[in-house]
Amino acid sequence: QVRFVESGGGLVQPGGSLRLSCAASGSRFNVYTMGWYRQAPGQPREFVATITSIGITKYGDSVKGRFTISRDNAKNTVYLQMTGLEPEDTAVYYCNRPTSPVDWGQGTQVTVSS
Repeated sequence: QVRFVESGGGLVQPGGSLRLSCAASGSRFNVYTMGWYRQAPGQPREFVATITSIGITKYGDSVKGRFTISRDNAKNTVYLQMTGLEPEDTAVYYCNRPTSPVDWGQGTQVTVSS
């Protein structure tokens, strides 16, 4: 059974940086496109970024130029490097497979505040 475990969140000041990690269990991680999503309180879950099995990336307009998604197939892990963080980036961040999603994990909380 495939599961994703997100980590790396925390409290950071505006303009700061964080790197999130998503560790995947199960096999064939390397063949799937992986994505990061986020959900702020009272808001629907929002697309952040995706990366294909061969490293092609796509970003949501609100994070383009500030966030970078990457993956290490040997470690079954996908990362989200976040820079220039803004209070509007405050949310719980999740990873999943956009084309073959599984149950959502617990996510990791990111809070941007001074």
